[in-house]
Amino acid sequence: MTITQPDLSIFQSLESEVRSYCRGWPTVFDRAQGSRMYDEDGHTYLDFFAGAGSLNYGHNNPVLKRALLDYLERDGVVHGLDMSTTAKRAFLETFREVVLRPRGLDHKVMFTGPTGTNAVEAALKLARKVKGREAIVSFTNAFHGMSLGALAVTGNAFKRAGAGIPLVHGTPMPFDNYLDGRVPDFLWFERLLQDAGSGLNRPAAVIVETVQGEGGINVARPEWLRALADLCRRQDMLLIVDDIQMGCGRTGAFFSFEEAGITPDIITVSKSISGYGLPMALTLFRPELDVWEPGEHNGTFRGNNPAFVTAAAALNTYWTDGQMEKQTLARGEQVEAALRAIAAEHGDEVADVRGRGLVWGLEFHDRSRAGAVASRAFELGLLIETSGPESEVVKLLPALTISPEELDEGLRILARAVRETA
Repeated sequence: MTITQPDLSIFQSLESEVRSYCRGWPTVFDRAQGSRMYDEDGHTYLDFFAGAGSLNYGHNNPVLKRALLDYLERDGVVHGLDMSTTAKRAFLETFREVVLRPRGLDHKVMFTGPTGTNAVEAALKLARKVKGREAIVSFTNAFHGMSLGALAVTGNAFKRAGAGIPLVHGTPMPFDNYLDGRVPDFLWFERLLQDAGSGLNRPAAVIVETVQGEGGINVARPEWLRALADLCRRQDMLLIVDDIQMGCGRTGAFFSFEEAGITPDIITVSKSISGYGLPMALTLFRPELDVWEPGEHNGTFRGNNPAFVTAAAALNTYWTDGQMEKQTLARGEQVEAALRAIAAEHGDEVADVRGRGLVWGLEFHDRSRAGAVASRAFELGLLIETSGPESEVVKLLPALTISPEELDEGLRILARAVRETA
């Protein structure tokens, strides 16, 4: 694909240097539909990024778009703070009937600010309020957001350094297989909890991702998650599962922790909960934890009613039966087979292939290789990003609605990009 030099002058002259994705994809996107994006010069890109997981149902999903347009055309409430609206009622009723009750969950729903980090901040604040303790335990290579509380439980040194102040009251523990299986699970963590001389303040909660997306597609085993849940129960700590990127069906089931058979005390959800890429975030928690005073935690944009509309439409369209989960798992097998074929072709160059559902990573021994592969893939018409502490992992995050043919097309482009960067 021949790409003409786009006019990026306004972005380069006026927009902050903090911008990142646009540097790896130097074009000006104009429209998008399904699993494809189009730039202003008419070039087509197959999207294996899906808005960093906020577009699980693809760009401008026609069912969700119709629901949104109908709502706007009748002058439905757009901004509602935490006022009761018909759109919010419809979402809550749908969420209860389609998601919570079938899974035996009685969690309360809290609408936080519109982003994932807002949901995490609310979860941490609530855990500390309930337990009357400050300490939170997180895990190596975790990512929970860019605001200060979320950064304090995030592992990435580069992102943490951007805080500009000490990040306190967070203690990291080894994630599953961080020590290559040489040490029994939670040996260090439990010893610190039991030893009055360890220096570890008793934590209010533990926060964990079942699959660390930004951390390098590190997949926690179900037995590790069950052991963690048991440890939290025995040691009077709340278990927070951050399902912001891995929830809403990304790993197969609606919640990523379902496979492990655990029930978190607190769950954070965002990204694809609106289904359309509209900002929306939830913090879910057991009813007995609902100790908030009215207005004690709030935000101007926690009542994004258009997001409620598309969220309800997404749940009714994709989650009233088990077909989406089955389809995602089948597509995941397709991805895994292709990635393992790439790994076999390139022998010692590939360090690992790992993932669940429709989130997969291809790790290279040469830490710079993943970035080169992503750059070449862009030139060939495929949008993929990298992850891991040194951006050493090619990260695949296609829409759950992608067709097998589109998936195969993108995987062929990826294989070519790996071949051409060898």
